[in-house]
Amino acid sequence: MTNAKIAPSVAVKADLKGAYAPGSVVVIRDEEWLVRATEKTTDGTLLHVQGLGELVRDATASFYDSLDVVTPLEPSAARVVADGSPRYRTARLWLESTIRKTAVPLGEGSLSVATRGLADVLSYQQAAVRKALDRQNLRPRMLLADAVGLGKTLEIGMILAELVRRGRGDRILIVTPRHVLEQMQHELWTRFALPFVRLDSAGIQRVRQKLPATRNPFTYYKRVIISIDTLKSDRYVASLRKHRWDAVVIDESHNLANATTLNNRLARLLARNSEALVLASATPHNGRAESFAELIRLLDPSAVRPDGELVPDEVRRLVVRRHRHSPEVAQVVGADWAERQEPNNVLVPATPAENAVAEELEQTWLWPGKGGSPYSGKTASLFPWTLAKAFLSSPAALKETIEARLGRLSNDDKGDPERQARECEALERLAALNEKTLRQRSAKYTRLVAHLKDCGVGRGSPARVVVFAERLATLSWLHRNLPKDLGLPAEAVQMVRGGEDDEQQRIVEEFKQEQAAVRVLVAGDVASEGVNLHAQCHELVHYDIPWSLIRIEQRNGRIDRYGQKHPPRVTALLLDPASRRFAGDVRILAKLVEKEDEAHTALGDAASLMGCYDVKGEEDQIRDVLAGNKQLDDVVRPLAAVAAGNDLAAMFAQMFEGPSEQPAQPAEDQPEAGLDLDSGLYDDDVSYLEDALQEAFIDPTAQPSRGGVGWRRDEAFGTVELSPPPDLVQRLEVLPQAYLAERKVTERLVLATTQVRGKDRLAAARREDKISWPDAHYLSPLHPVLDWAADRALAALGRNEVFAVRGTVEAPTVLLLGTLTNRRGQVVSTAWLTAEFPTPANPSFTLISPHESARAALRAFGWDTARNNPAPVTDVEALSELVAPAVHQAESHLLNVFKAAERDAGQLVEEWTRRLDHWDAEADVLIQRSDLKQRRTSVEQEKALVQAMAPDRQLVRPLLVVVPDVEGGKW
Repeated sequence: MTNAKIAPSVAVKADLKGAYAPGSVVVIRDEEWLVRATEKTTDGTLLHVQGLGELVRDATASFYDSLDVVTPLEPSAARVVADGSPRYRTARLWLESTIRKTAVPLGEGSLSVATRGLADVLSYQQAAVRKALDRQNLRPRMLLADAVGLGKTLEIGMILAELVRRGRGDRILIVTPRHVLEQMQHELWTRFALPFVRLDSAGIQRVRQKLPATRNPFTYYKRVIISIDTLKSDRYVASLRKHRWDAVVIDESHNLANATTLNNRLARLLARNSEALVLASATPHNGRAESFAELIRLLDPSAVRPDGELVPDEVRRLVVRRHRHSPEVAQVVGADWAERQEPNNVLVPATPAENAVAEELEQTWLWPGKGGSPYSGKTASLFPWTLAKAFLSSPAALKETIEARLGRLSNDDKGDPERQARECEALERLAALNEKTLRQRSAKYTRLVAHLKDCGVGRGSPARVVVFAERLATLSWLHRNLPKDLGLPAEAVQMVRGGEDDEQQRIVEEFKQEQAAVRVLVAGDVASEGVNLHAQCHELVHYDIPWSLIRIEQRNGRIDRYGQKHPPRVTALLLDPASRRFAGDVRILAKLVEKEDEAHTALGDAASLMGCYDVKGEEDQIRDVLAGNKQLDDVVRPLAAVAAGNDLAAMFAQMFEGPSEQPAQPAEDQPEAGLDLDSGLYDDDVSYLEDALQEAFIDPTAQPSRGGVGWRRDEAFGTVELSPPPDLVQRLEVLPQAYLAERKVTERLVLATTQVRGKDRLAAARREDKISWPDAHYLSPLHPVLDWAADRALAALGRNEVFAVRGTVEAPTVLLLGTLTNRRGQVVSTAWLTAEFPTPANPSFTLISPHESARAALRAFGWDTARNNPAPVTDVEALSELVAPAVHQAESHLLNVFKAAERDAGQLVEEWTRRLDHWDAEADVLIQRSDLKQRRTSVEQEKALVQAMAPDRQLVRPLLVVVPDVEGGKW
C-alpha cells in the first residue's frame, strides 16, 4: 500500500492514445462502443468495437478515426450511480462481464480456458499449448507434428481457445482436407464452444444466396472452416489478399512443402496475413531439407538462414513432435489408448483361376522371356506392375486396368501398330483369364467375408470394421457384394472414396454413431488422413496392402489413436498364388505391415525407415524390390540405423523423438494468475447466466410470447434450458443447419452445466442417436450464450458511469483496472488496484493498494461472496468527486509497474529485431540469389509485426466505488 497526495486541481484531460486502448469506451455516430482491439494503419487507427447502446447492443463494427469522429470517454470523468438492484445484481453482472471481456495478458503463462472444455486434461497436450503461447515467441506460431493419434485437433482447439481469451482470436480461418471439415467443426464446437461456419459445398451455396457476388465472404464470417482445395482457387485468393486473420490453422500441412504448388501459394499468403499460425501434420517432412525449410519459413522466415540451412534451436522452438511411446505420452494415456495387437497377416491361397492369371502376369508381363514385355508404351518397366498391383487388389481392379489400357490403345494413332496389336492380344488374353475369376468366388473376398463374421459383423451385432482398399473398382465391388454375403441391408455397408465432401462427411459421421445402421466402412485412401474412426471400431482390414509404409501407418492411425478403449487389431489379407516368384512378392508386402508395426512402437514414424517421406517414392522403391532389382533390407532401414543417420530423419529423432531425461509428470493445470474467469463474483457459469437472464427479462421462466425465455434449471440432471432470443440465435446460425434443425437449437437451447454431464451427453449422442452433435451442449467459459449475456450486462450503465455499492471497507474505496497494451491493441499487462479515501472530504489523500488478481481485489472489500443490498448508496455526487483522484493516482502508481513490463516486452522485441537484422546481414552476402527477394520481403514484414508488439499505451478504468457497510452511516 502506498500513501499519496495530489492537488485537487489536477487536470482530467483525456489521453487520446490511452483512451483507444482495448476496454475503453468511445462514442462514434452518437452511439457508445466498447473497444475490443485497435490497429495502426496507413489510413489512421482502425478500431474494432462492440456496441453498448440499445440500438447497437449486439453489433460489432470497425471504424477509422480518420473517417469518423471518435470521442473517447475519459475514465477520470466517470459519474457514480447507485445500484439499487437486489443483492447488487446489476453491479455484479456488469463487473463480472467487464472481467470476462478483458483479455488475458499476452505473456500469461498459465492456461485460462484450454483445460475447461470437454477434452481430457493431458499434460503432453497442455505442454504443446504452453509452447505455442510462450511469451518468447511474440507471435503464436507452431508446427504440431505429433504422430498419428495423439490428438492434434484437440491441441488446436486448446490453442485457439486460449487465443480467444487473450483477445487474439476474433478472426480465425481453419483450412483442412474436405473430408474432415465436419469433424473439425464438431470438435471445436462440442469440446470448446467455438462456433465456426463450415464452407463446404452446401455452406458456399448459402453464402452465394446471402451475399452479393462482389462481397468478400471472409468479412461476413469471422470464423471459417474451409477445404484447401476450395480455398486455393483464384476466386478466393483475391479476397484473401485483402483480409487479415488473427489466427490461421492449416491441417495436413505436409501438402504445402512444394514451393511451386497452389497449396504453397495459398499458405504463403495466409502466413503473411495472419498473426498466429498453426500447421499440423503427422508427417511433417519428406526427407528433403529444402521442403521442410519451406514449412518452417511459413512460421518464421528467419528460422531458416538465407542459404537455406535450418537453425536447430529455432526449429525446436517452432515444432512439437511426440509419438505414442514417447515417455510424456505413454505415462498419461493409460487405458484410454489400448496397445495395438500384433499384426494379423493372413495368407489366402489363390483359386485355380487366380493362379492362371498370376502365371500369365508372371510369364508375359513381369518376367517375360526373350520377346520382352508386350507393353507398347514408354513406361515398359512400370505398367506390368500396375497390372500386378491391380490383380493383388481384386479381379474387378484388374478388369478396370485392362479396359482402361485397351481404351487408350484404341485411341492412339501415333504408336507402332504392330507393337500395339501384340499388346492388345496379350491384354485380351489376360482379360479372358481374369473373366473366369469374376465368375467365381475370389479367394481373398471369401476370406474377407469369413473374417468379418469372425469379428462379429452381422444382423443384430454392434461390431464394426473398416476395410481399406486402394482401387475404386475394388471399393465398388466390395460395396456392391458385401451386404448380400453378410446378410445385411444395403445401408449397413457404406463406401468413402472421394467426391462430394457433404456425402463423405455424412458417411464418416454415421460410422461413429452406435445407433446408425452402418457396420462396415469400405474406404479408399482419401479416408487415411485426418479421419477419426475409433469411436465404435477397433478392427481394420487392409484388403490390399499399399506399397508404402506411410500409407499403411496413416490407415492404421484411423483406429489406433487416443480414445481407443479396445486393443486395435490390424489384419492384412494377402493373396498367395502358387507361383514361386509371385508368392515371394506377397511375403515382401507382408513384411511391410510388420515393419510399420515395429516403427510404430519404437519411433512413432514409419516414414523414416525408407527415407523417402513420400508415398510415390516408397512405391517406386518397393516396385524395384518386387522386380528383383533391390533387396527389401536395402530400402527399409533397420530402426537403429535411422536414429544413427545424418539426414533430416535423424535430426527429428534427436530433437523431438528421443526419450527425455525426466519425463514430464502429469499434473493439474495451475490456476490462472492475473485476470481470472473465476472472479469470485459467481460460483459457476450457470449462476452468472441465470442472473443475467433475471436482469434482462422481468420473468425469464415465462415463455417468449409472455416476455421471457422459458428458462428452466434442472440441477438433478445438470442441465438448463432456454429459448434463444433473436440476437442469440444470430450467434448460433453458423453451426450446421442439420444440427440446428435436428436438435432444435434455435428453438430450445439445452446446456449441460458440468463437465461430467457434458461428456456424458457427447458420448450419448454417439451411443444413442443418429447424429454425433449432443442434445445438451456443454456450457464452457467461451460459450456464445455467456458472451451474449456479458454484452447485455455491459449495456446496463449509462454513458461513462460506475456503480456505487457497499462492502467491508473502512472508508470509500474505488476499484480500478489498469491495462498496458501494444500498438496492435493487445493487452500486455494488467493491474488491479484499490484507491482508499480515509477522509473523503480531502480526496487529495489516497491510499493505493495493488492486488495480484481480480479475485484478490474483490476479496479486499468483501465481494468474493454475494451480499445483500439494504438500500441504494446515497450522496453519489460526493463519491463522483473521488473518481478523478483515484484514476490519476493509480496512473502514477502504475508508471513504475508498467515501465517494468514495457522494459521486459521491449527486450523481447529487441532480441527478435536483432535476430532479424542478423538474417538481413547474411542475406546481403547472398543478394545475387534471385530466390532471396521473396524471403527478404517476408523478413521485412516480420520486422514490422515485431515492432507492433512493443507496448505503447496504458489505460486505467474505475470499475466500482465501495462505501462502508455500516448501518446509519453517511452513505
